[in-house]
Amino acid sequence: MNFIHFKLKRLKMFGVLLVFLIGLIALPALANSSVQAESRATIQFVSPDWVAQHARDSNLRILDVRSNYLEYFTGHIPNAVHIAEGAFRGPNGVLPVQYWTTHHLSQLFAQAGLTRSSQVLVYSDGRDILGATMVAYLLERSGLQKLAVLDGGYKVYKDSGQPVAKEFPQYDIRQFTIRDNPSVRVTLADVRQAIGNSSITFLDPRPPNVFRGEEQIWVRNGHIPGARNIPWTLFTEGDAATNEGNFHALKPLSEIRQLLNDRNIQPTKDIIVTCSTGREATLQYIVLKHLLGYPNVRVYEGSWTEYSSYPDLPVETGPEREA
Repeated sequence: MNFIHFKLKRLKMFGVLLVFLIGLIALPALANSSVQAESRATIQFVSPDWVAQHARDSNLRILDVRSNYLEYFTGHIPNAVHIAEGAFRGPNGVLPVQYWTTHHLSQLFAQAGLTRSSQVLVYSDGRDILGATMVAYLLERSGLQKLAVLDGGYKVYKDSGQPVAKEFPQYDIRQFTIRDNPSVRVTLADVRQAIGNSSITFLDPRPPNVFRGEEQIWVRNGHIPGARNIPWTLFTEGDAATNEGNFHALKPLSEIRQLLNDRNIQPTKDIIVTCSTGREATLQYIVLKHLLGYPNVRVYEGSWTEYSSYPDLPVETGPEREA
């Protein structure tokens, strides 16, 4: 009986160990599936008609991210909450303009009335659409799944004849817990390893003179070696040369796709979008990843502000290299 008891005990211990080992094997798969689930977010560009059709959706939250709150007082999309795009960035003890920590971002989104299940529409106005795409990117980065940017901005919405409000919406402030999605971005360490890697394309949307290093803005000026320069304005209906047109309205996707093909920006490559402060990069990130379906696109949030502050990192000036 003692021998049988000993055998049963050993079998029991073996079973516990087997379950433990299976759990260890399964953990990475579970972790990967979690990241993939976070990456299933969609960001779409929508029209004023879309806004009208979804105005009564109980789960829709609208963020007005215009920098000047007086513009919000003058008129806004009904039920929109104003939170200026500048609220999402600041100094971090090393660099002057960087995205706030996840803890700080969670407080901002909570104050705007968002929950983890919210569907969010973001819009802006003025010189460019970058504030709206930046906030949409941060929402995806924070784990939200259903996001939209108003194509054409507030002016197109107002000119379409859709209703405009001056009243402030009333809403409950609830806890917003961020589920950080690291798959949307790269770090400085990632950039270091990527330099010179032929399977990786650095896409830089800054103005050409800034890309070439002709503007004396930072301590070191220029671009990451091998980067391709496609100014963000080329994705919009605005004309950078004359400063006319709508820099909030996207060109037809067929034109943008042709532009990328002409510049040899291939979907098969791992694409890292890098700019001045991580803001300009968000437009091309959203268009390539969410509208054109490029599978491997990420943002270098530190961008030139961070990169140029490390004297050991190589800097290239002048026009981009030949593809």
